[in-house]
Amino acid sequence: MFHFINWVSAALVLLLSWKALKVALSLKRKQRLLADTPTSKALGVFIGEVEVSGVCVSQAPLISSLALAPCVYYRWQVVEHCVRGSGDNRYSDEEVVASGFHSAGFYLEDETGSIWVNPAGAEVEARRVFKKLVSRRDPLYYGKGPSNEVHSSKGLREFTEYALCVGTKVFIRGRASERPEVVAAQIGHDGSAGMFIISYRGERSISVWMGWKANAWDFVGAFAAINAVVVASAGLGPVLLVYAAFGAALSGERTQGTLEAVPYIPLGLLIGVGLYLLAAVVGWARMVFNSMVGLRNRVAQAYSLIDVQLKRRTDLIERFVACVQGFREHETAVQALVTAMRAQAGGSSLKALAPGILAVIESYPEIRAQALFNDLSKQLIETEDRIALARGYHNNIATFYNTRIETIPDRYLAGLVKMKPAALFEAEGFTHHPATVAF
Repeated sequence: MFHFINWVSAALVLLLSWKALKVALSLKRKQRLLADTPTSKALGVFIGEVEVSGVCVSQAPLISSLALAPCVYYRWQVVEHCVRGSGDNRYSDEEVVASGFHSAGFYLEDETGSIWVNPAGAEVEARRVFKKLVSRRDPLYYGKGPSNEVHSSKGLREFTEYALCVGTKVFIRGRASERPEVVAAQIGHDGSAGMFIISYRGERSISVWMGWKANAWDFVGAFAAINAVVVASAGLGPVLLVYAAFGAALSGERTQGTLEAVPYIPLGLLIGVGLYLLAAVVGWARMVFNSMVGLRNRVAQAYSLIDVQLKRRTDLIERFVACVQGFREHETAVQALVTAMRAQAGGSSLKALAPGILAVIESYPEIRAQALFNDLSKQLIETEDRIALARGYHNNIATFYNTRIETIPDRYLAGLVKMKPAALFEAEGFTHHPATVAF
């Protein structure tokens, strides 16, 4: 016979199952975000969701509290060993008596350049750089720990510290934005970002760990759903007695009168697991659909970033041509260079012009001495690199998107809303409107 109190208790247990399912789906969503975001080079980081990998660099690093290591982030804690209870119920315990962390902005550097990173608000995974168990005789005991001890202390303290040391290779997944003080990108906390992770581990290791955690939470959710059905059928008390008897059996004791809830366990397995699987499938479909829409939008954004760099190249070439003409308008060599550059404004790369540019610079030292000329030259070459990186980024993320909508079971959801594959940029036809130069 069902009682109202049983249903209230069952609802609370079912709420735990729902919470566990939400955590599992959140972890699976983060796994997909990691898989669907191509790793960019530092020079190719633009606005939006990005992944980068490189080395921590800082001109003014922090010094960690315990290991005294130069770093960009560190956290530490002091755990004191003590005794709890009394008589036969005495047992060893631990208590955190002090802790703290500090972080500072740094540059992430790879072979293409560097990008500023503000770790505030990030989920940071750092390496352990210090661990030591000391007694009262050790200067560290009171030197880095509190002067007051906990009740029934054993006189032992364990000091542990984790840090991202300067020179450590790290993986970052977050949202890039434009720095307010300079024309450059940065990675920092953004509430609209899918996640913000800074880790000494690689992407694959992080993804695998997230998968294990998602599976563990799925198990907790399904287990809670089974118990919710059994509690609704037999009541909370009999269910607790079953677990008490199970615990007693593990310790070698025997108990009586614990079988009242056992007949309902098969019912719990059937209905509880069924309900959880149904909710998991619905939640998974919603999560997958939203992630595919987000991926499609990022493909469109990647396309627009290429267009931005092409327009920047056109503007720079017009300024570069005007600068060169101002020095040697009558020289044949410079005229030929200007003509070639104007043609290249709608072509693929300026790197083929590098020998000609260098020859002109060597022939006319006064040109080389001009800060404007040097700055424009640097910006042009950098823009060409950015175009190549933006093009590669677009093709990578478009490939991820195309793979998603063609892979079972994602393709069935994509078919319902008629998602179509995204076109890749090809070498031929990769053009933009040429710069207009008047002679």
